[in-house]
Amino acid sequence: MRNNTIEQIRELTGQLNRYRYEYYNLSVPTVSDAEYDRIFDQLTRLEKETGFTMSNSPTRTVGYPPMSGLAKIVHTIPLLSLGKTKQLDDLVKFVGDHPAMLMLKLDGLTVKLEYERGMLTQASTRGDGNKGEDITHNARVFQNIPLTIPHSGRLVITGEALIKTDDFERMRAMVLGGDGKPYKTSRNLAAGSVRLYDPALCAKRNIRFYAFSVLEGFDGGSKSEKLAVLKELGFDICRKYLLNIKRGVLPGLSPKDMEAHMASLKAAAKELNIPIDGMVVTYDNIAYSQSLGSTGHHYRDGLAFKFEDETAETVFRGIEWTPSRFGDVSPVALFDMVEIDGTEVSRATLHNLNFIKDLELRAGCRILVSKRNMIIPHIEDNLDRGGFDEALIPSVCPCCGSSTRIDTSGAVETLRCGNQDCAARNLRRFVHFAGEKAMDIEGLSESALEKFIGKGWLQDFTDIYRLNEHEWEICNMTEGFGKRSWQRLWGAIQRSRNTTFERYVIAMDIPMMGHHASKELGRVFSSDINAMESAVDSGYDFTQLSDFGEVLHRNIHEWFRIEENRNLWEELQKMLNIQNKDVSAETGGNPFSGRTIVVTGTLKSFTRSSINVKIESLGARAGTSVSKNTDYLICGESAGSKLAKARELNIPILTERQFLEMAQSA
Repeated sequence: MRNNTIEQIRELTGQLNRYRYEYYNLSVPTVSDAEYDRIFDQLTRLEKETGFTMSNSPTRTVGYPPMSGLAKIVHTIPLLSLGKTKQLDDLVKFVGDHPAMLMLKLDGLTVKLEYERGMLTQASTRGDGNKGEDITHNARVFQNIPLTIPHSGRLVITGEALIKTDDFERMRAMVLGGDGKPYKTSRNLAAGSVRLYDPALCAKRNIRFYAFSVLEGFDGGSKSEKLAVLKELGFDICRKYLLNIKRGVLPGLSPKDMEAHMASLKAAAKELNIPIDGMVVTYDNIAYSQSLGSTGHHYRDGLAFKFEDETAETVFRGIEWTPSRFGDVSPVALFDMVEIDGTEVSRATLHNLNFIKDLELRAGCRILVSKRNMIIPHIEDNLDRGGFDEALIPSVCPCCGSSTRIDTSGAVETLRCGNQDCAARNLRRFVHFAGEKAMDIEGLSESALEKFIGKGWLQDFTDIYRLNEHEWEICNMTEGFGKRSWQRLWGAIQRSRNTTFERYVIAMDIPMMGHHASKELGRVFSSDINAMESAVDSGYDFTQLSDFGEVLHRNIHEWFRIEENRNLWEELQKMLNIQNKDVSAETGGNPFSGRTIVVTGTLKSFTRSSINVKIESLGARAGTSVSKNTDYLICGESAGSKLAKARELNIPILTERQFLEMAQSA
């Protein structure tokens, strides 16, 4: 009975709003005042009886005052994102035989609503997941959320605030963005509208809310059952398809089944004019979901399937140029902050000068930004092309003021600072030397190095091992150091004296000398520093080694021809204990020895760097791309194109757990 009454309230609300529009906007009323008053009184009585009132009810038309700013709201339960994939098979594997829901991935802005004793008390945006913005004043004018509900306890729900596609097409020519141009997507318009200070303006944008989760309230039950209760209370809920809810309904869910269910949901979204950009699967059992926990970025009980990389329109403001340790001056685009895949983005690499020129960038132009493979910010297009602005390329180094030059010798044009003593270049050399893949000196941060270099204490890498000569000054610096922090730092410096051939070669900062190349050199020269030096002196052809090209071969020989580098190579060895060990002798007999292993996706127990260390400790090679020479692929969450390539080549695929079990049994 209550459901029918709530539906009647929704119908009467819509009916009276149509009559008001005809009377006030069109001046052609279709009902008499007496009939309008009769329906109005009927709505008022039903609202009072049920405790249910829609946000756009004619009985609540006094309006809400504008806000001068948006307060920050801390989410006691973090509103984290979900893992993402573009592979249909990943969804099927994820669901397995667990009860789950396949839902539309709505293309709007995630919003949280809080109710106390049946009254809407607060609405907020997701923000960064831990802190959002208070939009209560605007939520009260959304088209379809209840202001009051017949529920006496606390209720917290999340959902998506969006603008339907037909509403967006009608409004896009009339509602302009801050740059005076039409919004490109309904998502951008919705995101801007819910953050407006004046609810009267927000009310005109036809924002709608579709619930997809209950965070607090309704004891017991599954996620789908709680959503059913929300629907009974008058909320619109996200369209979904139940998977494995009843035993035997979907035995052996296949990619074909999943594809059919997705097609059905997509058709429903199109019919209802609801913007979507993918699908979501989430486990229905709440206890099981909670047992899976989360990463710092996303909950593990759901997986989002993206139709394509999400793009957002924003305004390009300029380029930040930063000298690298090799003299290249690297460009990074600066633009107005936008939210993509649940994170805020305001910077993206611009790669090289050709890329910048091809985009025809100018300050103030509108650009489309994505996160390639849902990870790396990238500028996809310039919507206001009209010629590249040469003034974006600096004629002097932003750090040292020396003249820059455009290097056209390679495949692409790059900007270079020719000053070998450039402070930024020098600082980055030291940062690289102390880094995790090189000497791994914990606590010797970029800010600490900048201070020490500024004091004149660090001229070359050997000076790091003489920093104790400045102990008193360091312990008495005005910020950043005291006696205990100095002791920790000096302890880390001392520990770094015991290092490996590979770390030492990386630390020397030979251009293009990375982890894989140093491991190959260690294999060929049995981790003997002197043997490698002798090979260089004899004109050794490094191109004969695996993955060594002509450029790296030339870089090694040119580096050793510089007297300053040769002196550093020899002097630093006197301060260190560089281990000589034959890895192959230690790892013989395990299934990974001599194999090439590639990793894709997010792992639970390892960072990408630490899994590579683990792989190489087993005598294997950590590859970067899948090819016919790959022996195994370790697959974590949100795997991408490497997984598809491995399947195509019939390469054995291991889960993280399977890899560890095989490694332990060796």
